[in-house]
Amino acid sequence: MKARRVRAALKGWGGVGAMAVVLALTAVFALVLPLSQSRGDGSTGTGGQGVAEGAQTKAEDCTNPQDQSLAPSGEDGETIQDIRERGHLVVGVDQNSYRWGYRDPNSAKKTSELEGFDIDLAHAIAAEIFGDPDKIVFRAIPTNERIPAIQGDRVDMVIRTMTISCDRLKDVAFSSPYFQTGQQVLAPTTSDITGYDASLANKKICSADGSTAWENLDADKKSGKLAASADIKTTVPNQLDCLVRLQLGEVDAVVTDGALAASQAAQDPTVELKGEPFTTEYYGVAMKKEADDLVRRVNQVLVDYRKNGWQQSYDKWLEPSLGESAGPPPVKYQ
Repeated sequence: MKARRVRAALKGWGGVGAMAVVLALTAVFALVLPLSQSRGDGSTGTGGQGVAEGAQTKAEDCTNPQDQSLAPSGEDGETIQDIRERGHLVVGVDQNSYRWGYRDPNSAKKTSELEGFDIDLAHAIAAEIFGDPDKIVFRAIPTNERIPAIQGDRVDMVIRTMTISCDRLKDVAFSSPYFQTGQQVLAPTTSDITGYDASLANKKICSADGSTAWENLDADKKSGKLAASADIKTTVPNQLDCLVRLQLGEVDAVVTDGALAASQAAQDPTVELKGEPFTTEYYGVAMKKEADDLVRRVNQVLVDYRKNGWQQSYDKWLEPSLGESAGPPPVKYQ
């Protein structure tokens, strides 16, 4: 499936400037989010294909990282048993990515709940493991803390627009892909930037620390693909912070996943996507490398979720900014 083009011209959303600042500040103060939330997707099927033998492909043998996950299974293992004994799933998420994982400051509820495309998937996984979509503790994790949070057992998994990559497979395991996107440039509508090209010369570019966007910028500048005069020194803990820097005029452009950039443009109609996506990337659920049973179970949830849940969630959260969906990405297991 080809990387879909994200709409460059998007309608605004009420209180966009205030929301960007509120969400960026919220991430500083909240680390552990409420256990119980009122909404969630229905439970998914638990039928599995049985536990297959083998381990995940080593990163040094990796060519197509999105195809390296383990075959689905509905069987329980030690990791899942430990999670059940604890009584809830601990999931690392973003709480300031509009339409992916965020709190709506304009909500009529006294205490707004986390919502978005990634949050729906987290509820679906909890529903399958516990029979209750709300048996979750959400923990807000900065971009550069996603892998340490998994390795340090602070979370069972991370569902946070996290790109599956060969380098990351050295440190964590991933589910099969649940979303396809590509890196893209976000800049003011009045900017002379035209995309990921020579127009970035002498421009200040913001990216999230620990993101694939920064890795691409760094590699392309070293190789000469990106203009030597492009300034890529500005990195931030959370991607929304880049939008705030852009709004304040501290940077000229943001490079991030097109899916995230489209959501940021939906928050602020004074910015837009420039040019086409210049990479193809896949989001996956990240888990500990030793947790094979959990990886297989999440993959089983995704088998069912792609049939019943994925499209409904996309239409609700992402269609307004990304347009009509081409459906979930194709899946291949190792």
